[in-house]
Amino acid sequence: MKQKLSIIKIGGNVIENETELNKFLDSFSAMQGPKILVHGGGKLATQIAEKLGIESKLVGGRRITDEEGLKVITMVYGGLANKNIVAQLQARGANAIGLSGADGNTIRAVKRPVREIDYGFAGDVEEVNAGAIDKLLQADFVPVFCAITHNKEGQLLNTNADTIASEVAIGMSGNYDTTLYYCFEKKGVLMDISDETSVVKHLEPKNYQELLEKKIIADGMLPKLENCFHALHKNVGKVCIGDLDMLNPNATLFTTITL
Repeated sequence: MKQKLSIIKIGGNVIENETELNKFLDSFSAMQGPKILVHGGGKLATQIAEKLGIESKLVGGRRITDEEGLKVITMVYGGLANKNIVAQLQARGANAIGLSGADGNTIRAVKRPVREIDYGFAGDVEEVNAGAIDKLLQADFVPVFCAITHNKEGQLLNTNADTIASEVAIGMSGNYDTTLYYCFEKKGVLMDISDETSVVKHLEPKNYQELLEKKIIADGMLPKLENCFHALHKNVGKVCIGDLDMLNPNATLFTTITL
């Protein structure tokens, strides 16, 4: 029987809010068993870029990463955000180690090809080095990945943190019974966007399709849920979506997605 592994992804809304971040890190550090944290930090990167007089370019919510933007992202994701989280976890007794995909050649990506839009130095994940990550877990480290990968040719690439979490969960599923958690501002997938308690507690392909047809699931949730089902089809055990309360052992109000 495979050992359980938890992969948790948090976004910029948690990283920027000290109270929320502390609440999350308390829950995360208390989680039993091997675990991996993946974080974004786009909003913080935008704020720092503004202070440096560098314009952030977004198209449909996705960042265009030019050469100057990549420098800011590397500083903020790989430095400020990542090392702050690592230090806070050390204070809570979790022996965290901060990583980009270049460290230990853990996540290799390819620069996104130019189609209708040139996303610049944006990366699409090609390979997760499960063996290297497993060595860290076996040594009782808690890997903390920022949203940066590399192409094995010396180039860093800005990569969607949801995708990194999904691909790491897939990569580790050969050795572990993996559960992927997406922490965001909502309680889960909602039947009514204006009612926080209208959580769809269990989502599987049949009712997912029904909710799509009724346009209950739309817009920003679509790419997130596509990532979830992609992970499940690649042997990830289950995916959970909800707010920070989801990580509490007695939590019930969140969405669990299975096949």
